Amino acid sequence: MTFQSDVAPLRRVLLKHARDAFVSPESVAAQWAVLGYLGEPDFDAACRESDAFAELLESLGVTLEWLPSDGTGMDSIYARDASIMTDAGPILCRMGKGARAEEPSRHGSVLADLGLPLPRAVVAPGTIEGGDVTWLTPRSLAVGRGYRTNEDGIEQLRGMLPDVEILRVPLPHWRGPGDVFHMMSVVSPLAEDLLLVRSDLLPVPFRELLLERGFALVESPGEEFDSQGCNVLAVAPRVAVAVDGNPETRRRMEAAGVEVHTFVGREISARGSGGPTCLTRPLERG
Repeated sequence: MTFQSDVAPLRRVLLKHARDAFVSPESVAAQWAVLGYLGEPDFDAACRESDAFAELLESLGVTLEWLPSDGTGMDSIYARDASIMTDAGPILCRMGKGARAEEPSRHGSVLADLGLPLPRAVVAPGTIEGGDVTWLTPRSLAVGRGYRTNEDGIEQLRGMLPDVEILRVPLPHWRGPGDVFHMMSVVSPLAEDLLLVRSDLLPVPFRELLLERGFALVESPGEEFDSQGCNVLAVAPRVAVAVDGNPETRRRMEAAGVEVHTFVGREISARGSGGPTCLTRPLERG
């Protein structure tokens, strides 16, 4: 078993169902615009999409654990962001988006109930979100420096993981501080030597480093960005789960030897700019 991988076979994952994050149509109507969603999710359709996503993961051999309804808001459906898994135990994030401030402590309670070690935590003034953190190898962790993850958060993570190479990756301004732009918006590991990327949104030194280290890059086209084309979850090396409706990204992944499984994510993914990596907090791989 390993925790320091984003491509080893996925054994157990933490999710939050749309009914527990979105709560009700009235709650959705009150929150979606304030939180910066691209459109108002349909509550019933979102619940059906959560059911289908969970069934797909189970069909691929993944054991599901569930976050409860806890009043932390719609964004809590994106379970990856509030914690980071390492071989030394979980690390609770400190969210760069103020509306999500309560999520890490709720993650800590659930992780403890699941029998994981007592987590460490990033503290003020540091901020870091799980969507900015990607394992390239078990000893190399890329961390996006953007509006959700700051320098202090990266330095705290470096101190907690002294045996891990922390690669600081500057992120672009893109659409500004109110947008959801994590590093995993533009980098999704597919195998130990294969990444799905948006090269036009990568810093040149980071892209060069990836190539120098032997990674092949599958390019996701810009027109499939908002539909979460570049946000893909590896459930095993070269086996991926992706949002339906990104045919060119899928074609390119399959041409690179990736087996692609899709789910409908109009309400739970595209509306809130969070694909399958965002919806999942992997707990065990290997």
